[in-house]
Amino acid sequence: MDARDADLKKELDATLHARRELGEEYESALVDSFLEKVDQRIDGAVERRVRRQLAEQQMTVARDSRSSKATDSWGERFGFGIVSLVLAIPLSAIGGGIAHTPGLIASWIGIVGVNAVQAARTNPGLFGRSRKSSRKSDWEG
Repeated sequence: MDARDADLKKELDATLHARRELGEEYESALVDSFLEKVDQRIDGAVERRVRRQLAEQQMTVARDSRSSKATDSWGERFGFGIVSLVLAIPLSAIGGGIAHTPGLIASWIGIVGVNAVQAARTNPGLFGRSRKSSRKSDWEG
C-alpha cells in the first residue's frame, strides 16, 4: 500500500467516524465530500498519466525528426553533389598536373570517397545489410 492509498483510507475512516458522530442527516454530505476527494485523486492520477504519455510521444516525435533522413533534404543532397562536382574540376587539374594519371586517379578516389561517406550518412544501411546478406550467401552456399 503506497502513501496515497493510506491517505485515502484515512479519509474514509474519518468520514465513517464523522458519520457515526453526526448521525444519518449528514450522511449524504459526508459521502459527497468523500467522493469528491476520490474524484480529485482519480483526476490527478489520470492527469499525470496523460502528461507522461504526451511527454513520451513528444520525445518520440523529437527523436524521429532528428533522424538523418528527416534532416537531410533533397536540396541539401543536391547541393552537396554540385559542390563536389565543382571542386572536382580544380582537384583533377592539380592532381593530373602534378602526378599525371596517378594524381588524377587519386583525386577522383578522394571525391568518390567523400560522396560515398555522405551517401552512407544520409542513408544508413545503404552499404550495410544488402551486401552482407549477399556475401553470406556466397560463402555459405
